[in-house]
Amino acid sequence: MSLLSGNRRYLALWFPFLPTDRLERRHGATPDERPLIVLAKVDNALRIAHADRRARALGLAPGLTLADARARVPDVAVADRDAAADHALLKRIADWCDRFTPLVGRDCEDGVMLDITGCVHLFGGEAAMRAGIVSRLGAMGLSVRAAVAGTPDAARAVARYTNRETVAPGMEAEAVRPLPAAALGIDGARVLALARAGLKTIAAIADRPRAPLAARFGADLLDRLARVLGEVDHPISPDRPPPELMVERRFAEPLARTEDIDATVAGLARGLARQLEEHGLGGRRFEASFFRADGAVRRIALACGRPLRDARALARLYAERLDALADPLDPGFGFDVIRLAALACEAVEGRQARLDGREEDDEAVAGLIDRLGARLGTARVLRFAAENSHLPERSFRTVEAIASGAGGGVSSSMAGGAWPAPAPGEPPLLPLRLFAPPQPVETMAEVPDGPPIRFRWRRIVHDIAAAEGPDRIAPEWWKEEWRRDEEDALTRDYFRVEDRAGHRFWLFREGLYRRESERPRWYLHGLFA
Repeated sequence: MSLLSGNRRYLALWFPFLPTDRLERRHGATPDERPLIVLAKVDNALRIAHADRRARALGLAPGLTLADARARVPDVAVADRDAAADHALLKRIADWCDRFTPLVGRDCEDGVMLDITGCVHLFGGEAAMRAGIVSRLGAMGLSVRAAVAGTPDAARAVARYTNRETVAPGMEAEAVRPLPAAALGIDGARVLALARAGLKTIAAIADRPRAPLAARFGADLLDRLARVLGEVDHPISPDRPPPELMVERRFAEPLARTEDIDATVAGLARGLARQLEEHGLGGRRFEASFFRADGAVRRIALACGRPLRDARALARLYAERLDALADPLDPGFGFDVIRLAALACEAVEGRQARLDGREEDDEAVAGLIDRLGARLGTARVLRFAAENSHLPERSFRTVEAIASGAGGGVSSSMAGGAWPAPAPGEPPLLPLRLFAPPQPVETMAEVPDGPPIRFRWRRIVHDIAAAEGPDRIAPEWWKEEWRRDEEDALTRDYFRVEDRAGHRFWLFREGLYRRESERPRWYLHGLFA
């Protein structure tokens, strides 16, 4: 008996004719009755990589050359191997299986593994769940063999090398002992080496002392043996990370009306909000999954700038997200499962209200950012973040507003400087509008190093009534990007000036007179409000 307690259960699906099934499904209602083989080039020769049932019944096995195959069966259908298409089909199958459990992973090149622990009661038990999946896959034109066991390796071995459907908890060792050594999932060279040593079955290998086996065939063999025998549970690696919390609704008849879909999403939002509140959490990333009756899956992601557990706000964001989709949600023949999951959550802490009402303003800004992100996409909603640089054009950067947690202040994960705080009652030191790049102007000054008394910009002459400065900014010679890209950068002297009409400008002179340049150049870098 297995040493495990049998707490976990796995369902292994094996598709022995996946490439040929894909090709035959593509022909649709007019299938080719000839035996079908799929070819691959091996050692400069075309050999059979896969063969369908009819071809195998006629002796056309993988590894046979094309010439030998045509000599045995002249009228045979031939196709080239397309590993990318086979991989894409297996991924679609794994996505389809996600309706049964969120823990689904692809298994080798022709299998899918499901962790069905704790969810079989939703489908009438293990036997009914297995039979339902096999039946529905068969209706899609896929040949599949399936088995349930307490470890993934045992389930895989039983599905591929026996006709058993279920292995009782704790009985994995008895089920796999008669199987050939290849059921361990090892390469052909080690299978041949084991056979030459007289170890052709798992039972023969399991009965031998394990230290000599490890020394001769590698420690990996013992690890695989323990997993197949059920002594060690090796969890699967799901294709998609499991959600932290989720709710779903299944329908006896597929759902196709837009009003019904919106009402279902709103109801799921209420259920998910209750779960989040019970755990003291708020969601930062959500995902709605729509499983169509024909097997297609559509997933709609949503991100929030603050932990969210308000059902009405979540439903409203998803309504805007669905309305703004460039590729509208197509129910086809209808959705038989709709799921709403919280992929990332954070603890929600109570905030003490302030007398100035800033919390309401922050919540309003965060809500606006969430709605814009839902409608336009998070990559199009940006905010400014401070950077440690003296150069104005490098003192900030743009980041995704939702990803950085806008609405609640600058995230601590943004390693940069802080925005300079103006002195109380003083005008801002920097303009609200910057030109990129700075615009060249013609100036006149009383002395070369002094402030300008007049400048021409866009064919208009501005006479200076008042000037402040200079504020000197030297090139950032200590930074690697300066040494690489701006070795000819010059010192800047900035001036805040006001013309006789009351307009305020931010000018700088580039280059120190006679030390860096004989004719320093002047630029307009920004405008004050």
